[in-house]
Amino acid sequence: MSVIMVSVGLLAGCSGKGGDQGKEEVKAEVPATTVTAKVSGKEMAVKMADSEMKRTPDAQYLDFRPKPKWEYTNGLVCSSFLKLSEATGDKKYYNYAVAYADSMINAEGEIKTYKQTDYNIDRVNPGKFLIDLYKETGKENYKVAIHTLRDQMKEHPRTSEGGFWHKKRYPHQMWLDGIYMGSPFLAKYAANFDEPALFDDVANQIYLIDKYAYDPETGLYYHGWDESREQEWADKETGLSPNFWGRGMGWFAMALVDVLDYMPEDHPKQQMIVDIANKMAAGLVKYQDTSGLWYQVVNMGEKEGNYLEASASSMFAYFLLKGVEKGYLDQKFAENGIEAYEGLLKNLIKTEDDGSISITQVCAVAGLGGDPYRSGTYEYYINEEKRDNDPKAIGPFIMASLEYDKVINSHSE
Repeated sequence: MSVIMVSVGLLAGCSGKGGDQGKEEVKAEVPATTVTAKVSGKEMAVKMADSEMKRTPDAQYLDFRPKPKWEYTNGLVCSSFLKLSEATGDKKYYNYAVAYADSMINAEGEIKTYKQTDYNIDRVNPGKFLIDLYKETGKENYKVAIHTLRDQMKEHPRTSEGGFWHKKRYPHQMWLDGIYMGSPFLAKYAANFDEPALFDDVANQIYLIDKYAYDPETGLYYHGWDESREQEWADKETGLSPNFWGRGMGWFAMALVDVLDYMPEDHPKQQMIVDIANKMAAGLVKYQDTSGLWYQVVNMGEKEGNYLEASASSMFAYFLLKGVEKGYLDQKFAENGIEAYEGLLKNLIKTEDDGSISITQVCAVAGLGGDPYRSGTYEYYINEEKRDNDPKAIGPFIMASLEYDKVINSHSE
């Protein structure tokens, strides 16, 4: 295993340009010192996973929950833990994911807290790690639950061109987030349960969000699109939301490389997805900060109040590193992926007094519309709550860590 020397920052601030970096974002109680250590991505993934298990011993309560919930964030962390278990051979990470599945799915395959008629695409995302568990164990109740999630998407409301609504309560809207929540699960389902026609549907979701949300001037993607133009946040001509939100693009970027794992190479739309992934990468690297990271509102790094955000930066690191390692992305993006990952270590990973590590400066949540109303303005995005150790950064950081080693190894051979 090759390792590289990196300076791991023990501070929560950032070395970025402009904005309010170095002001409220740097926490005074954190010692502004650095240590130099030999670090491998796998070692960092293990540290983060062990730290998260210490903070949240029961995966039902991930995402700071007071009570259990079947939710995309739990599925995201469990998926990352399964990847880590495979990479390390340590079953404790596998067992953590199994314990969540077994706490939420009864012997008949019914999923606790899940209601199909909500038509919430977020709820489908945990089906990915369930497929892995079913393949490993053959447990029939897992299979029943997987088919339940597939059945939701058979009836899920759609736009006029077949794009999945983000949720039943967000009618006529496609969000970048929703591509990650639905498409990799459906692609994985298609590959494992012999439903090849699903690949066409998966490709169409990606085609539609690229068709409507991509901005050729910046090379970035708007957070949401409302076909009906009825939402207050939607431009009356285009139906688009006003800004380029980092994590929204992070979800979409991860979806592209994850879908490509299952999309047959001879599928007529496979190259389209590869091309969109490369277009996404080219847009992102234009706005990559000198720290290696990205801002909450990606194209406004110099604007007052913006900040370098950990979940988007982790997602983009994963996307770039995995895309290069798998051959989906041009090799020129390897350097950007490496800089992104090392930027996370230097700027947003903090060592706590008990020896655990935290990932800092994570946007807790952001969306569009709803009640209370979310406007999608610049001021909205930068003023949403920030917190440490949000699972939307934990999972992608662990996955990016594992991809980092693969790229470093291939580039050192």
